[in-house]
Amino acid sequence: MLGISKELIAQLPQATFNGRIVVINSPLDCRKVIKYLLTQSIIGFDTETRPSFHKGTSHKVALLQLSTADECFLIRLNRTGLTPEIKELMESETVMKVGLSIKDDLHSLSALDTIIPANVLELQSYVKKFNIADNSLQKVYAIIFNERISKGQRLTNWEAESLTEAQQGYAALDAYACLRIYKHLSSGGFDPATSPYQIENQ
Repeated sequence: MLGISKELIAQLPQATFNGRIVVINSPLDCRKVIKYLLTQSIIGFDTETRPSFHKGTSHKVALLQLSTADECFLIRLNRTGLTPEIKELMESETVMKVGLSIKDDLHSLSALDTIIPANVLELQSYVKKFNIADNSLQKVYAIIFNERISKGQRLTNWEAESLTEAQQGYAALDAYACLRIYKHLSSGGFDPATSPYQIENQ
């Protein structure tokens, strides 16, 4: 089996998303973007929610990230709502949506409106075929690409008036990383037998 420690991850170079990042604030812009994404065969996706630091307080999902290989669209759900077009994409049989901990993301989206998701792929299950024991996006990405995804922006305010460049980069990378992992594994680009991250079978 393959696994990696936090100490090893800390020594790796930081990963970045070098594509175009587009922030979507209106239902109209959302419509245009989804129309384009419906032409894709596969996209990476993720969500972000404003963290709550008080017991009993929770927030609705604020951001939906949808990524192709060279563009990531950050849809500010706290501004757009869950539009009919987003529902169409999430329920599309023709567009594969690849994510990690998808159940949590879909649960968050379903709190905004009823969704019957189709053609979604859970990376936590998929990577098991490649002897990867770890479940977190940061660890899986590090094992495959020898790069570190920084989690420094995770607990920032995703409902802020405007998202900082650091927030945008973090959010885009999370969605893109899911797509990159799946494409690399499914194309045969990763050989578990040659990985330096072998751990003893538990």
